Amino acid sequence: MWRTEVGVRSTGDGMAADQSPPPGAPAEPQQGESSAGESPDLIGYRGPTACSAAGITYRQLDYWARTGLVEPSIRPAYGSGSQRLYSFRDIVVLKIVKRLLDTGVSLQNIRTAVQHLRSRGRTDLAQMTLMSDGATVYECSSPDEVVDLLQAGQGVFGIAVGVVWKDVEGALAQLHGEHVDTGETIVGDHPGDELARRRNRAG
Repeated sequence: MWRTEVGVRSTGDGMAADQSPPPGAPAEPQQGESSAGESPDLIGYRGPTACSAAGITYRQLDYWARTGLVEPSIRPAYGSGSQRLYSFRDIVVLKIVKRLLDTGVSLQNIRTAVQHLRSRGRTDLAQMTLMSDGATVYECSSPDEVVDLLQAGQGVFGIAVGVVWKDVEGALAQLHGEHVDTGETIVGDHPGDELARRRNRAG
């Protein structure tokens, strides 16, 4: 467990990003995988798509990028006319930052939390719960740690990162991404398209 006031530390069963999960651990979610099955590492999302999936405004996205709070890990903006390109993990972090801000957590504490989130492996993120009393952010890697915080009066609200992960995955599946290498657009699978196809067949 860690708290932002005293620096980042973990006492859970978390693994570093370059470690393999132990035997019997749940499979890692395939982050941001498109309906065509492209590798998530080869897919990027432009600013407007990131905003839509994370539920933030473009002004927030731009400010957070310029201040270094959440920068695009695939491609930053290089000047007028250039397009930032965000990864799936970036957008998960953006959505978490929005929720922390909405509950009154300070930018200083959020910045520390973001650094910690970026240092963790995909399996860790999917199993992590962030708890906060509105001032301090705590990471819990087990239900027992969540209960301990609540009993101590330190957990007022919680964010299940795995739920955020699935929300972003569902949103991006309906939006456009692009291949990092070629710039080719990846068209999202919008549920309305399938409905239209069915109506056309029925007609």
